[in-house]
Amino acid sequence: MFDLTSRCTLNSVVGWYTQARKWNQTAIPILIGTKFDDFVRLPPDLQWTIVTQARAYARAMKATLFFSSATHNINVNKIFKFIMAKLFNLPWTIERNLTIGEPIIDF
Repeated sequence: MFDLTSRCTLNSVVGWYTQARKWNQTAIPILIGTKFDDFVRLPPDLQWTIVTQARAYARAMKATLFFSSATHNINVNKIFKFIMAKLFNLPWTIERNLTIGEPIIDF
């Protein structure tokens, strides 16, 4: 998880992922950007930069990417349903959303 309003947390994702992989090579990676409700107030060019960087990291990690907000319950249920479906090999589909200004879901 990283704070969508703090680029330093996004930049830290690579190190966190590397450390986690040392302990578990079989875990299914999921990258979650938090505080989407605050992220949408950022200038559009900064939003675009963060989205582009987060999507690149998610691709490199072979992770599903969610943008979320616990405060406004944005994608929270979808994240839990996604995790449960992966853990128990259950059928569940989710639609991609790559629209800047909306909560990203990419896989």
